[in-house]
Amino acid sequence: MQLDDDMKNALNLFVIESLELLQDMEDSLLGLENNTDPGESVNAIFRTAHTIKGSSGLFGLDHIVRFTHVVESVLDRLREGKITVSSDLIAILLPCRDHMGLLVGAVANGQLDEDPGLTQAGQVLIAQLQPYLVANHASSTQSTETGVSHVDNPQSSVESMGGGLVDSGNWHISLRFGMDSLRNGMDPLAFIRYLNTLGSIVHLTTISQGIPAVEDMDPETSYLGFEIDLKSDAGKEAIESVFEFVRDDSQIFILPSDSRINEFLDLINALPEDKLFLGEILVKSGVITQRELDEGLYSQKKSIDTEEIPLPLGEILVEQHAIQPELVNAALDKQKQIKDNKAKENQSIRVDAERLDKLIDLIGELVISGAGVNLRASQTGEQELMESTSEVMRLVEEVRDSALQLRMVPIGTTFSRFQRVVRDVSRELGKEIDLVITGGETEVDKSVVEKIGDPLMHLVRNSMDHGIETADVRLDRGKSTRGTLRLNAYHESGSIAIEVIDDGGGLNRDKIISKAIEKGLIQPGANLSDQEIYALIFEPGFSTAQQVSNLSGRGVGMDVVKRNVNDLRGMIEVESQMGVGTTIRIRLPLTLAIIDGFLVSVGQSSFVIPLDRVVECVELPSDVDHRQYMDLRGEVLPFIRIRTLFEIEGELSRRENVVVVEYGGVKTGFIVDRLMGEFQTVIKPLGKLFQHIKGVAGSTILGNGKVALILDVSTLVGLVNQKNVSNHSHAEQHMQMLPLHASPS
Repeated sequence: MQLDDDMKNALNLFVIESLELLQDMEDSLLGLENNTDPGESVNAIFRTAHTIKGSSGLFGLDHIVRFTHVVESVLDRLREGKITVSSDLIAILLPCRDHMGLLVGAVANGQLDEDPGLTQAGQVLIAQLQPYLVANHASSTQSTETGVSHVDNPQSSVESMGGGLVDSGNWHISLRFGMDSLRNGMDPLAFIRYLNTLGSIVHLTTISQGIPAVEDMDPETSYLGFEIDLKSDAGKEAIESVFEFVRDDSQIFILPSDSRINEFLDLINALPEDKLFLGEILVKSGVITQRELDEGLYSQKKSIDTEEIPLPLGEILVEQHAIQPELVNAALDKQKQIKDNKAKENQSIRVDAERLDKLIDLIGELVISGAGVNLRASQTGEQELMESTSEVMRLVEEVRDSALQLRMVPIGTTFSRFQRVVRDVSRELGKEIDLVITGGETEVDKSVVEKIGDPLMHLVRNSMDHGIETADVRLDRGKSTRGTLRLNAYHESGSIAIEVIDDGGGLNRDKIISKAIEKGLIQPGANLSDQEIYALIFEPGFSTAQQVSNLSGRGVGMDVVKRNVNDLRGMIEVESQMGVGTTIRIRLPLTLAIIDGFLVSVGQSSFVIPLDRVVECVELPSDVDHRQYMDLRGEVLPFIRIRTLFEIEGELSRRENVVVVEYGGVKTGFIVDRLMGEFQTVIKPLGKLFQHIKGVAGSTILGNGKVALILDVSTLVGLVNQKNVSNHSHAEQHMQMLPLHASPS
């Protein structure tokens, strides 16, 4: 199939919108089981299938139409209450949703024709759907020895003359034929009999109040009226056409019966959002006919022409007995929804991620160039020039922040993917596990979201497999048989914290230590803190699982999680309590592109420390000697000499400074020569040759063209504290002997 450019653009839009709809469909399906009032969710799922089917038909994608039509038919029966929500039904609909995604994905890859392999897979799913398309005969019918069955709502059914029940109709027709109908050659009963060609009349009431006294009767005058309940699949317009020849001098009102109002409400809600006017919505849903709309509009216009205050169209239609008030209200709600959605669409546009990345790169170069201009201006000492460059840098900073904000997306989009994972894995493990998501509105850079998905996936699966116990074990421990897995996110000091929390059995410290000794990771008798013990689970090949499962247990994966988090300049913390549960917390920077930095120097080398990690700067006391800690107002502060770490040569500075940083609640000091102040930092990744260097998160270009290394605070904090853990108790013993020389600078 050959497509022109306009058609290709339309097809691309179809693919994007369909994939978004399918994601919403999956979310709705996953929440269906626990929904006490699933009506709206079922309608939303049905609308998704209906929209994709209709859009596929526009592009001639008949294979998608055929498969989606079957899914839509099942969902339609679910809407009508002919089948009920169940785990088995959802377990079939979820793979159907996945298959629809594969079909749309094939279109995205340029394959517009039917794929035999996908068709065969679809046939298997259609076969599984067939039982839900067969009429349900399971509902018991009451045997009636007396000939009359009990009816909870007497108005919902009609009792026949012989006793037995007659189905209630889905249309109510009120007829008042014109007085001259007979004279005009029209037989009112002929029209009523013709209704049987459209369905069946289940109830008819003759209205005889208009019959005069016998002496005043005219045999050629029509006096009777009729109230009819009709059961028919025909639409309102088809029923109305039956009375075409008597409409002018008769009163004819056709309304859906009470039992069918909900159906029309669903039809109104399911309409595509291409109709903005109330009349269009009502006609498109079949609630009123075009003639009824024209009559209502004519009545409204007539009021305007006579300079009267016109009634709203909905009220006019209700007065004309063309529609029930609740259907008008539903159409008005639909109209408001369409207007609101169109307003939102007008407020937002789609932008390719590549274009956004290009913009960020250009702004990064602008920041570097601006820093160079600012440096030159400060060297000249010209006040006006310095003020001008300062204003430019302020504007550049605003542009930078605005551009970075464009890349921020809610992490809830990533979290919602795990609804399906938790459902499928819990069924596979035979465990009952609820997923609770909090903090989904927390925003983070799109590049971070894309890279954190896989590490989170492993942590979630590992918590379900090894963290949360089986139902019988949980009962023995006094817990609910249903386990809870929680995903939480929040902002903290310029970073984002993501937590995977389970209420399972917790980590066994003794098992971890034993396995670590067995693998030679630690020495017997080593004095380790809880954090150091729990950190061992991220070592390659480390596992305390007694048996290997399909999900985990081989010790492969947790080291990959740590490596991926480190690549994102983040860190992992573990908190656990035996029998209570485990919390794994990942801390990540909000963005990987541009940061506010604090520039320092050691010798001829320059370094940048992320500003959000800097707590304060103090002068290094003169009596620290060779110790690797100092007294910071009564607190033990371990530190690391940047000169020693990076083997920088040259004379020592007569006055050294300590930059106090904090990460994950732990403070550490970096000893440097000079403090250069705040600096907007464009992060440049290190080349492959230097990626093995620990403690460096990247590089940046200074205003003078030189390169400065960006310090990886999380790695250095971990390095310093690991190195000084054995000296910490010794430091506390001598703390009272240290004089207080530290003062903020």
